[in-house]
Amino acid sequence: MQATRILAIRHGETAWNVDTRIQGQLDIGLNDTGLWQAQRLGQALRDEDIHAIYSSDLGRAFQTAHAIAQAATRTQPVPLIPTPALRERHFGHLQGQTWAAIEADWPADAKLWRTRDPHWSPLGGESLLVLRERIARCVDALASQHLGEHIVLVAHGGVMDVLYRLATQQDIQAPRTWHLGNAAINRLLWTPQGLSLVGWGDVSHFERTSRDESSV
Repeated sequence: MQATRILAIRHGETAWNVDTRIQGQLDIGLNDTGLWQAQRLGQALRDEDIHAIYSSDLGRAFQTAHAIAQAATRTQPVPLIPTPALRERHFGHLQGQTWAAIEADWPADAKLWRTRDPHWSPLGGESLLVLRERIARCVDALASQHLGEHIVLVAHGGVMDVLYRLATQQDIQAPRTWHLGNAAINRLLWTPQGLSLVGWGDVSHFERTSRDESSV
C-alpha cells in the first residue's frame, strides 16, 4: 500500500516561548535562537527528497518553513504553501498571557486547561476536540495528495501534540510524556487508515553543530 512520508516540525523558538506566554494564533516571529534553529534544521534536511512544504501562515512557522525550503537540494524549487489550517490552537482571551498570569487571574480556566478538558475552550478560542478535528482533517487532505511522496508540515506545539496522539492512538486527555521541541524533527507515515509514528523529537542537528563549533 502506498503511503505518504511526513516530516512534522514545530517552529523555532520565540521570545514568547521563553517568557511562557501563550501565543495561540497571534503572529509572533522567531527570536535569534529560533532563527539559528531554523537554519540548522534546514541544513539537516537539505538532502531529504521533499516534494512539498506546507506551513502554518503564522510568521514563526513560516520563517522556519522558509529556511527548510531554501536549503532543500532538488533540481526544482520545493513549493512552500501557507496553510491556515495548520495554525496553533486559538486560545481566545488567554492569548498574550503568561502561564503565571493565567493561574493567578483565571484559576478556573487554568484548572480546565491543566486537566485537558476536551470540551473546554477559552472565551473566543478552540476546544481540544475542535483542534483535533481541524488538524486531522487538514493532514488527511494534504497527505492524500502525495501518496508515495515526502512532505513537510511546519506548525506549532499544539499541532505536534495532536499529531503524536493521532499516530499513537493516545487519548486526548492522556498526560503528555513526549517532548514538543522547537525545530525538532518528527517523522510520521500516513495511509488512508491513518497516521503511524516513525521517529520523534530528533534534535541531533543542534548537538552536531555545538560539537563542530567547539572543535574549531
